[in-house]
Amino acid sequence: MSQVTSSEKIARASKDAFEASQLVTSAERVTALQAIHDALAKDKEAIFNANRQDMEAARTLVASGALSQSLLKRLDLTMSDKFDSMLKGILDVAALPDPTGKVTYASELDEGLELYRMTCPIGALLVIFEARPEVVVNITALAVKSGNSAILKGGKESTLTSAALSKCIRAALSQTSLHPDYIQTVQTREEIASLLDQDRYIDLVIPRGSNALVKSIQNSTKIPVMGHADGICSVYIDKDADLGKAERIVVESKIDYPSACNAVEILVLHEAVIQSIWPDLSAALLNADVHLRCDPKTLETLRSSAIETQGRQSTHIHAADPTKDYDTEHLSNIISVIAVPSLQDAIKFINAHSSHHTDVIVTESERAASVFVRGVDSAGTFWNASSRFADGYRYGFGTEVGISTGRVHARGPVGLGGLVIYKYVLRSQNPRGSVIGDFGTGDGKRAWKHKPMDASSVPF
Repeated sequence: MSQVTSSEKIARASKDAFEASQLVTSAERVTALQAIHDALAKDKEAIFNANRQDMEAARTLVASGALSQSLLKRLDLTMSDKFDSMLKGILDVAALPDPTGKVTYASELDEGLELYRMTCPIGALLVIFEARPEVVVNITALAVKSGNSAILKGGKESTLTSAALSKCIRAALSQTSLHPDYIQTVQTREEIASLLDQDRYIDLVIPRGSNALVKSIQNSTKIPVMGHADGICSVYIDKDADLGKAERIVVESKIDYPSACNAVEILVLHEAVIQSIWPDLSAALLNADVHLRCDPKTLETLRSSAIETQGRQSTHIHAADPTKDYDTEHLSNIISVIAVPSLQDAIKFINAHSSHHTDVIVTESERAASVFVRGVDSAGTFWNASSRFADGYRYGFGTEVGISTGRVHARGPVGLGGLVIYKYVLRSQNPRGSVIGDFGTGDGKRAWKHKPMDASSVPF
């Protein structure tokens, strides 16, 4: 008999907690979310103390070059209103409609024989993320509301903060209808490696982080993986673009939060705007302290243009390396720029270099916008709007578990709707019960009705 590992115990406990929760009502889940909110608010200072210790250790890593400045920024839970926004996110999720138990298809197969397709939770989730400790709370809220249990693994940089948050959450759950093991956290890379083998108990892995993290997980498990590798987003400036809109959209998409996965990394210009829009747009970017990595055409225009850039032309304008700059998630104040001869060339370029997260067209042409949003093969395609709109909260989904660029199940910002699947419920009211032998083309056989029914929930 094989020895049971600690990771197997964790995975089994998660699945057991999930199965035990299936009759917990929607109202009881809302009560659990309120309890978690209140516990976190009460322990704010203890959580901040843990976060300050993580931040101090992280600053040492940044100074030594072992950690990026962008990851350090993501780690800080005391910054601005991040903690309060995190708490508000719990209540926002609690207020959303229950995504489970909804009928999305109903058919009367025969008199008294009814088929319902009903939404239900996925099961036990394993969520792996880097640095951002508030993800512990975001995922907890979504898991509780959607009826999924979750095992959470944050980056080693946020170990103390994640532990403090987890302690709070478990204590709150112990006072509710949900088992404390409904939400678990693990700390070490070794535990994750072992958990990725637990396909008997874990139903879905959701990685949030770098391309290297996602690819490593996808190559290390038989469990289905939902996520995105990179956030290489682009903005295309069409020949019919408005300069004012282009400046507002591109500058915000780049500098609002450069380390976010929905920040723009590539600027694609129609050749017709190189002399008209590009000089002013480049000046706006340079004055916002953005470094430009340009192809030969856009670079030549800048070097021959008299644009006011606060002396940044010599320090912030560079020739692009075509072997890497258009395939890099910069996560900083850098944008790669290229000019193309047509809309179709822009679509072809974006489909080749984008990570299929979110891509934007700036144009006054409805025809061009229609072609772009259908031709670009990404989870989000926007017309005259910042790439920063690609977010579950801004879409009205509440907080999100992440962004999926996959081809099945869920795509784009994944909120509650992406954390449910469905099951088929068949009800027979035949006094003798229903068997398929009753149906066919011979004597005494019944014909299928397959009559659509109007139903929003299973009526029993």
